[in-house]
Amino acid sequence: MPVHLHSLSSGDEGDEARIEVIPLIDIMFFLLAAFMLVSLSMTQLKRVPINLPAASTGIADSKTPPFSIAIDANGVTTWEGKIVSLSEITGRLKAAAVPGESRVLIAADAEARHKQVLGVLNAVREAGVEKVSFETKD
Repeated sequence: MPVHLHSLSSGDEGDEARIEVIPLIDIMFFLLAAFMLVSLSMTQLKRVPINLPAASTGIADSKTPPFSIAIDANGVTTWEGKIVSLSEITGRLKAAAVPGESRVLIAADAEARHKQVLGVLNAVREAGVEKVSFETKD
């Protein structure tokens, strides 16, 4: 047995009750914006914890380089939180970097061996990237 909705005005038989869509769209946009803001605030920087050495003569760089490589105290090299080898670093930079334009930031732990740091530096230079900087703490 179907239910029929009738308007309260008895004179207009053509008017039927209807659901307004505009307020529903407004609510959906509000919920979408709220969920986007909450999800953005929940993202965390994926980075290996590193004990950076201090540098008294370092110059602060306001530009963030597009490529950031980290070396922890055990000599494990990571790119965006994922472990990579030296050949992978060279391959990725050759594929993505613009020679002469791209910059790389190397963040090495204070306890990292000099050999691992130079290995990463050589892998970066093999890819044709000449603008390399080292991250230090203030």
